[in-house]
Amino acid sequence: MTFKELGLVDPILRALQDQGYERPTPIQSQSIPVLLEGKDLLGCAQTGTGKTAAFSIPIVQDLYRQPKEKGKRKVKTLVVTPTRELAIQIGENFTAYTKYTDIKNTVIFGGVKQTSQVYALHQGVDVLVATPGRLLDLIGQKFITLEYIQHFVLDEADQMLDMGFIHDIKKILKLLPQQRQSLFFSATMPSAIVKLSNEILGNPARVTIAPEKTTAEKVEQQIYHVNKVNKTKLLVHLLQEKLTEPTLVFSRTKHGANKIVKILDKAGIKSAAIHGNKSQAARQRALQHFKDGDLSALVATDIAARGIDIDELSYVVNYDLPNVPESYVHRIGRTGRAGASGLAISFCMLEERPYLKDIEKLIKTKIPVVEEHEYEFRMEDAAEPTHKKQGQRPPRRKNSSSNPSGKSSGNYSSGNRNRNRKRN
Repeated sequence: MTFKELGLVDPILRALQDQGYERPTPIQSQSIPVLLEGKDLLGCAQTGTGKTAAFSIPIVQDLYRQPKEKGKRKVKTLVVTPTRELAIQIGENFTAYTKYTDIKNTVIFGGVKQTSQVYALHQGVDVLVATPGRLLDLIGQKFITLEYIQHFVLDEADQMLDMGFIHDIKKILKLLPQQRQSLFFSATMPSAIVKLSNEILGNPARVTIAPEKTTAEKVEQQIYHVNKVNKTKLLVHLLQEKLTEPTLVFSRTKHGANKIVKILDKAGIKSAAIHGNKSQAARQRALQHFKDGDLSALVATDIAARGIDIDELSYVVNYDLPNVPESYVHRIGRTGRAGASGLAISFCMLEERPYLKDIEKLIKTKIPVVEEHEYEFRMEDAAEPTHKKQGQRPPRRKNSSSNPSGKSSGNYSSGNRNRNRKRN
């Protein structure tokens, strides 16, 4: 199937050709015909499956076919998404697809001054892409009205709930007209998401795209079992010796991301962190430096990584394994795109092994373990955090007899390990 066979108008086909699009992805081929008929849609799909084009292309076509209105443009399409990065990416997609039309869009988000955003709204826009907080703020200031909305899109709904946006979403829903086309996308469908979708949608068409297996197959995956104390040492070693191109590193927390960057900087490895506590300008600057190859590593949290779209990314490192297995699929899907090869490396501490088990169950694949690496997991070291918390001195160990693997500890004598612990 081609985009032309989907019944798209010539200006959109020309714009898609400029973008190098040849054939629709599965979610696009299933969603676009449904949306062109004006139906509501409930979509379950990961970022990276092409869902932004799946909902934006039919919206652009509907707006293009409408009679030209007189006077100031009214906001007729609202797309709500959880993060600044994803909002910017969606806005860039709308700009690309409307290249040969006179349809206007703008993006609003918090963390920056509202002056330029208000100016764009004052000029008039057809499509508004927004994060919840700034949207409600500007509605409260009377800069935005939702009474003319024809298309409402809620994207990354599961992340909305994770970030605590549920109350904001319900406030927004009360301001929307009853007669509208509604689109709801989420990577996962737990009960809370299903309940929210029932509040938003009438009798929707359903599209489910399950990329987990295909994503896992395209990317080479490796597990390094490692103690917590050696995680950063292993990361430094890999970045210096094995990962020869810019690498995306995932941290579970903002504090952890900052700590990793400090350690990498001390090791002479150029890096930057990207997370919710960083200003928008800092996040965009770090992302651009990473894309330009000026950084060896970009350390990101899951939330901040939503919307990061980097061509030909070769390496992803899960410094912390996610406790939600779907997040693992989302992370490694950042590499191995468009037929390119990719490598996803994950560090696994003892307490993270249940997460690994859940991940392997989801992807139906046993991830290969890298054996006998320099910082291999040692059971006798696993109890160290407990001794430190209690303020006790760890018991002295006997050479290799306490090593359950029976392997020699090599150059890492107990004395050397103790000195390394003090430095950390």
